[in-house]
Formats: sequence, C-alpha cells, structure tokens
Amino acid sequence: MQPRLEEGKDPAVTRATPSRPFPLRLLRFFLLFLVIGVGGSFLSMYMIRHFGIHNVAFVQSSFKPCFQKPAIIENWFKPPSSLLHTMNDVELFWRASFVPRIKSYPFKRTPKIAFMFLTKGPLPMAPLWEKFFNGHEKLYSIYVHSLPSYNADFSLSSVFYQRQIPSQVAEWGMMSMCDAERRLLANALLDISNEWFVLLSESCIPLQNFSIVYRYLSRSRYSFMGAFDEPGPYGRGRYNENMAPEINMSDWRKGSQWFEINRELAVRIVEDHTYYPKLKEFCTPHKCYVDEHYFQTMLTINTPHLLANRSLTYVDWSRGGAHPATFGKNDIKEEFFKKILQDQTCLYNNQPTSLCFLFARKFAPNALEPLLDIAPKVLGI
Repeated sequence: MQPRLEEGKDPAVTRATPSRPFPLRLLRFFLLFLVIGVGGSFLSMYMIRHFGIHNVAFVQSSFKPCFQKPAIIENWFKPPSSLLHTMNDVELFWRASFVPRIKSYPFKRTPKIAFMFLTKGPLPMAPLWEKFFNGHEKLYSIYVHSLPSYNADFSLSSVFYQRQIPSQVAEWGMMSMCDAERRLLANALLDISNEWFVLLSESCIPLQNFSIVYRYLSRSRYSFMGAFDEPGPYGRGRYNENMAPEINMSDWRKGSQWFEINRELAVRIVEDHTYYPKLKEFCTPHKCYVDEHYFQTMLTINTPHLLANRSLTYVDWSRGGAHPATFGKNDIKEEFFKKILQDQTCLYNNQPTSLCFLFARKFAPNALEPLLDIAPKVLGI
C-alpha cells in the first residue's frame, strides 16, 4: 500500500532546489563600501603628499585612550604658574582654606617664608630687598598687593617681577585694608610650601640678613602678632557692645597690623566668617580702626596660646600723632640701628633675648642710598 504523501508535496517534483540569484540590495551595499574605502585611500595619499605626514599624526593623536594616566601628586601642591587669576575673594578664600588632614607630607617639602607687600604703588626699598633675598631663592615667596591702577615695571631679573596679585583699593582704617591682607594671605596659601607669612609695607626694610630671619621664624613656637587689652579710649573705648556675643569686652584686643604668623593662623584668618561681619559693621572710622583690632581679637579668642603677643616689625610712636615716625636719610646712622638692634629686651620661646625685631618701618625713599651703604656693616646684608 502506497504511503500517504505529506501535504503540499508533489512526487513529480525533484528534491534538488534551484540556486537563488544574489540580492541586488546587498550588492549595492558592498559596492558603496568599496567606493568609500577607495575614496578614503586616495584622500589619505593626497593629504600626505600635499600637507605632510605630520597632519595625519595630528589626527591620530586627537583620539584619547579609554584609560587616562593617573594624576600625579605634583598637581596638588605645585604653586600656580602665574599669580594672576580670575577668582573673586569668595572663591579665593574658599580655595585657600583647604587643609590636609594628614600632617605629614608624601613628598619633600622645603618650608618657605611668604613676604607679602601691601603697597600703594612702587617699592622704593626694592634694591635693598633684592640684596636681602639674593642667594635664597628656594626659601621664600613674594606677593605684592598694590592699587589696581598701578602697573609695575620691574625688570625680568628682579625678584618682584610678576609678583603682583589681583588687587582692590585698600583704604586706611577701613575693612578694605583687612580685605587686602586676607587677599595676600589667601594667594600665599595657594603655595603649600609657604609656612610663615610676613606682612610688610613699601616703607619697610629688613634689619637682619635672610639666614637670621629664616632661623628666627622657623624655630619659634609662636606667631608674632601684638594683641593687648588696652583700657583707654583707644583700646576698650573702641569696643561696641553690638559685637556680642561673638566678641565680648573681655575679648577685645588692639595691636599693630604688621604681623609674622604661621600657616595655621593664616588659614584661620582666611576662613573666618564669624568675626568679619561684626567688625565690618561696628568698627568703623573714626571711632574704631579695624586693622588694629580684627585679627588681634579673633586670634586671641581662638588661639591665644599660639601668639607671642608682639610684632617683629619696629615702629616708632614716640613722636605722637596718628601715624608713626618716618625716617629719612639723615636718620640712617649706626647709632640709630644700635637702638633698635641692641637696646631691646623681649621673650623668644619664653626665654629673654635682645633680638626683638627683624624688620622696621617707616623709611622715606631718600633713605635708600645711605641704607645700601650701611647695610653690609650694620644689617649684614
């Protein structure tokens, strides 16, 4: 009995299937791919012939690998290549307040002194400072805050060349003066090697050579800022009860604005937002002069144990008046410096010493020439 055929099959038809024609659409795709490949080859040869092989290399180098090289540690502690930046004060103070929680450094760090010059314009004592800094390039940094309108013209070989920071107008006795000092500190803090910070004016001079200054600051247990409780009208008399409770009468201090402090205190000054608004609102001329009270009071409240409670910058107030004495060319004599350098007593690391001042002000521009003449013998510069 013949088995039933499967549905749809015809016994008369052979089992061999005929060959299918190549799809036209697929053929067109291969032809297009071939044309693009050949065209690209001709284009590459044309570029190599007319533009050179370097252009091809440039195109290849624009492709980035999937895995970037890890950031090296130097990127975190190298000082800015230029002091000019576009940060405003809020951004600058925020950036400068970064503090590593691990105290030891994973790289070789040579501590430096940041010399911060708060000026109106020129630095008439620059030649004397040039001699002071000579030969100690790895141990100091320089920052200059001048009026924004002043264009410095220091030569390429000068230590002051391109050391101006972005500045704003600073007025005597106003909070803008403290703003300028905080701005100097913040810019100096961007260099993690800066460990000590010295505030100077254009009329300041060094009283010792660089080696003595470096050793004196680096070996001190304390920072140098005068902060006194003065009961008279020019001390407690300037206190405003509206400053409480952040600042009480018992906290109120007065002292010279010219300081020499370490990195810890510099960060505290830059990061402050507690005492700043109180002083800005309630310590205004002519009842109060904020640069004589702000840092002095704040650091007395927060870190009194770190203050030597004196400045290393000599200033003569013996002539009276609102401003200290100015010294001209006729004052530059050996006897004058003997009075400052030898006839003094103070404490250094809780021990008595006669070396009490490292800097002095105010010196008139005409004092420069006699200072340069006397510096090798008297100042050791």
